Amino acid sequence: MTIATTASGTHYFYNKKEQDIPIVFIHGVGLTYEIWQPQLDFFKNRTVLAYDILGHGKSSLTKKNISFDDLADQIIDLTDELGIQKLHLIGFSIGSLIARNFASRFNQRLQSLILIGSIYKRSDEQQKTVNQRFQQAQKELKLSKQALKRWFTDKYLKKNPDMYEKISSIISSNNMTNFLKLYELFVKHKNDEDFDKIKVNTLIITGELDMGSTIEMAKELNQIINNSKLKIIENGKHLCSIECADEVNLSIKNFLDINEQT
Repeated sequence: MTIATTASGTHYFYNKKEQDIPIVFIHGVGLTYEIWQPQLDFFKNRTVLAYDILGHGKSSLTKKNISFDDLADQIIDLTDELGIQKLHLIGFSIGSLIARNFASRFNQRLQSLILIGSIYKRSDEQQKTVNQRFQQAQKELKLSKQALKRWFTDKYLKKNPDMYEKISSIISSNNMTNFLKLYELFVKHKNDEDFDKIKVNTLIITGELDMGSTIEMAKELNQIINNSKLKIIENGKHLCSIECADEVNLSIKNFLDINEQT
C-alpha cells in the first residue's frame, strides 16, 4: 500500500496487487479520496487507486482557470506515472462528470466505467437551486454542512455521528478558492460530452432518494450511453456509496467481474 504525492502534485492512495486491472475512484466536489474507504476496504484484495482531485485534499491546483479536460488529464498523468494502461473507472458526483469526460476522450484506456450520482440535463428549477447554493458558497466562503442532509438520510446521520463529523471536517478543510473553481464547473456543466465516443460497458448508479442526481437523470443517461446498465439503490441518497455501502459494493463487484479481461 502506498500513500504519496506525485511530482505534479496529485495526492493518492494505491494498493497494488499482481495481475489486476486497477479500480480507480474519483470523489465528489468538496471531498477527498477518503470518502471511498468502504470501497477501499471491500476491494482490499484487488488493485485500487484513489486520489484527491485538483485543488482538493492534498492535491495542488496552480491554474487560474480549470476545465474538465484538466481534471481528466490528471488521471492520465497519474496512471501513466504508475504504469497503469487499462483501468476500471468509478466516479461519484463531479467525479462522474470527470469520468464521463475521460471516457469520451480516452475510451481505449478503460475496461469499464461506473457513474455514481451523475447529473444530466437539470431542469430550470434544479439549475436555479444549484446556482443559489453556489452563490451562497461564494458569499460565505464555505460549503454549508446542510449538504450532508442531501447526501445522507436523517436516520443514517442520527445513527452515525462519527461519519457526520468526518465529512464535516473534510468540508471545513477546503481551500475555498480552489473549491469554488471546481464547484463552478459542476454548477455550470452543460452535458457536452461526446457520449457516442463512450464505447465501454457502463454501470449507472444512483440513490432512490437522491434529489440532485435523480432517478430520471440516471434513466436518461442509461438511454444515451450505449452498453450501459442502470442500478437504483433503494433508500439511498447522494452518498449511497457510504450509507448503502454493502449494496453499492456488491453492485460494483458483480459489474467488474462481468467486465474483467479474459
